[in-house]
Amino acid sequence: MEDNGKVVGGRRVWFFSWVFLFLFGVTSAGAERIYLDITAADVRKVAVAVPPFVDNATGMAGENGGKMAELLGKGLEFHGFIRLVDPQQYGGAQSADWRSLGVDYVALGSFEKKGTNLQLEMRILDVAEDKMLFGRRYRGATSRKNDMVLRFCDAVIEEFTGEPGISRSRVAFISDASGRKEVYIGDVLGLHIRQITRHKHLTVSPRFSPDGKFLAYSSYHSGNQNLYITDLRQSKITRAISRRRGMNLAPAWSPDGKTMAVTLSKDGSPDLYLIDRQGRILERLTKKTGINVSPSWSPDGGRLAFVSDRSGKPQIYIMDMLSRRVQRLTFEGSENSEPNWSPKGDLIAYTGLHNGTYHIFTIDPAGKTAPRQITSGAGEFESPSWSPDGKQIVLSRRRGGKQEICAVFKNGKGLRTLFHLKGNQSYPQWAAPEEE
Repeated sequence: MEDNGKVVGGRRVWFFSWVFLFLFGVTSAGAERIYLDITAADVRKVAVAVPPFVDNATGMAGENGGKMAELLGKGLEFHGFIRLVDPQQYGGAQSADWRSLGVDYVALGSFEKKGTNLQLEMRILDVAEDKMLFGRRYRGATSRKNDMVLRFCDAVIEEFTGEPGISRSRVAFISDASGRKEVYIGDVLGLHIRQITRHKHLTVSPRFSPDGKFLAYSSYHSGNQNLYITDLRQSKITRAISRRRGMNLAPAWSPDGKTMAVTLSKDGSPDLYLIDRQGRILERLTKKTGINVSPSWSPDGGRLAFVSDRSGKPQIYIMDMLSRRVQRLTFEGSENSEPNWSPKGDLIAYTGLHNGTYHIFTIDPAGKTAPRQITSGAGEFESPSWSPDGKQIVLSRRRGGKQEICAVFKNGKGLRTLFHLKGNQSYPQWAAPEEE
């Protein structure tokens, strides 16, 4: 989506070339911006009221207005630093004595239907300053109303923190809801969950391409563990890119999307290889050094974290992709696996065995500080994957005979279940929305 900005009457107005036409009434260009640090230990949650949106044709909210406000509130609350004010405290009205209610900001929305299209106008009121902080107007098909609301949600988060929100981001995962382990994709708010594969056989390790348009995974449906790529824009188009004898496992896309690091066992021992998008081997990265699996690229593509048992037990190593030099990263614990590099590059999340139980840890890639355990409580925690903003981690939790997908903030707080589905869910990977 292309932005074209210009100053109009001392205020910035942004025009978008896509279906969303313009942003209006934002902070003046010369104003100093102070963003919230939502990862701070002592951060106070921002109190936000989101009354039902008003239909311009009737002056009433109706069912649609209530549902859109509910969705916006759910998206805002997902980011962890916003506390929604109960609408019963102000009767669900768009005007109230917000100060006496302790409200910091109010999200006001209105809408108007025009045939099969919808125009949405949403604003944020700064209660302390008694003025509009910013607003946006969207036009598009009525079927895209949820997307419009969540785009505004993510813009609000960016207004507060300086980084776009993640309410429209997606998680790929494995579920046996159909009776077989297949690949599914769901948005983080659980609004739309769809089954991607229908191999009717064991499928593992789904991995999004950097642009979010493709998904790579391994499946056993042909009798061998082969590697496949599916075009998510055309869900019926799937092609095999590696059918080599033995393991074809755990594809890790390079940041530029041109290559993948995979584990192949065609020559006996499972080793890491670099392949292109057609499955051609470009380079063998490890050789005769034990089992080498679970590659994860640094955001700049300069390093590769992976798991090897060359020391006798599974531990995490980092390979410099320029020199191919390898250094061991983890030393605490007898088993450490499934590294996942933060999109900010500052931390690696991984699964570690602690006192007989699997938990999620984080460590800085230089290994200068001790690992930090971020999960606790009952259950086994595995398969961490960072959110696109690097502030949360999605994981698989097994307890009570059931495996489910959860998310937790990187400080270990706010653990909650993302999807409430039948069966078991595992192998999550978090990704940004598909690029338009």
